[in-house]
Amino acid sequence: MEEVTDRLRNWASDIETNTLDQALVASRLPILAGPIALMPDAHLGIGATVGSVIPTDSAIIPSAVGVDIGCGMIAVRTDRTLSQLPDDLETLLAGFALGIPAGLGKWHAEPSDAAMAWLRATRNPALTDKQQQKTLVQFGTLGSGNHFVEVAVDENDDVWIVMHSGSRGVGNELATKHIALAKRQHQALEDPDLGYFLQGTAEFEAYVRDMLWAQDYAMANRAALMDAALDRFCAETGGRDVEWINCHHNYAAKESHDGREMWVTRKGAIRADRGDLGVIPGSMGTKSYIVRGLGNELSYNSCSHGAGRRMSRGQARREIPVEEFEKAMDGRAWQRADVAALVDEAPQAYKDIDQVMKDQADLVEIVHELRGVLSYKGVEPFRGKKRRRG
Repeated sequence: MEEVTDRLRNWASDIETNTLDQALVASRLPILAGPIALMPDAHLGIGATVGSVIPTDSAIIPSAVGVDIGCGMIAVRTDRTLSQLPDDLETLLAGFALGIPAGLGKWHAEPSDAAMAWLRATRNPALTDKQQQKTLVQFGTLGSGNHFVEVAVDENDDVWIVMHSGSRGVGNELATKHIALAKRQHQALEDPDLGYFLQGTAEFEAYVRDMLWAQDYAMANRAALMDAALDRFCAETGGRDVEWINCHHNYAAKESHDGREMWVTRKGAIRADRGDLGVIPGSMGTKSYIVRGLGNELSYNSCSHGAGRRMSRGQARREIPVEEFEKAMDGRAWQRADVAALVDEAPQAYKDIDQVMKDQADLVEIVHELRGVLSYKGVEPFRGKKRRRG
């Protein structure tokens, strides 16, 4: 860990200058309750840096939570081992595609009973009728971008299902509304995207209400997704679930550190208090990790949420040959026919997960190392030029 200034700590050994500059801007905010902590996967975001932990005093920065409120990971260890998986996983991949809506504009035709029950028990009076309907039909759907379902095997050959998703379209709508309002109110800031709401104001109360609701929705959405994946997996393998881990990495929570109450916002970071179990994915074609927190107070008991992007999506599409992407995916069942649409998620677009784990050896201990054998993602239509091989 490097003390960049008395208001910024950095765990990333591989970090771009513009990322560090962005974090320095945030570190000069007047509402901080302590130094910002940059995680080993830190990279450029909008307003707040992705991979940053920001403590604030009686205030919250909506852009530091981000547009996918409550986005996070869920992992389930099953009772199956590698030798008990089918030799050909394409049938399971097809089952996931049938049972788990994924990608832009893909959701359930009708709300499930589970969705209806969840919304009845967890009302948000601020939602419009249209948003309530979106909440229902997108409950148990994956989304696109870097959201995924993966079947993976640990060092003991135990089989896991790992998944990444958040609060879907309704979370995005709520976040976008509040981020825009905070930005309008703070045009004089060094970066208006870091606009914040102060505790005691109507804007603060409205944001916290919507944020906490969206975080609950994201957690429940991941559980519903996992139920659907387990239905397909168990039907194919005869297995069952043994252990569940479900954690946010885009969220804010009121916590106490050094005897002081504050809001801790983790944008691309997970809580790693002593004993906390977490999920840190690498990328398509690389490893993921199940970790246990060490409770390092210098990071506000936090760690990275993944490998962190090295390339923007546009850069990845321009610069990564599809042949290199396909080679990195050897040995896995995946949507090979959609290689052109998925190339921005290629391992080459991300930082080295092994280096990320080395950088945070004082934040977490590794419990399991996972290698993927199946990857399923929401595919966005590819609208660029046809990719040339080689």
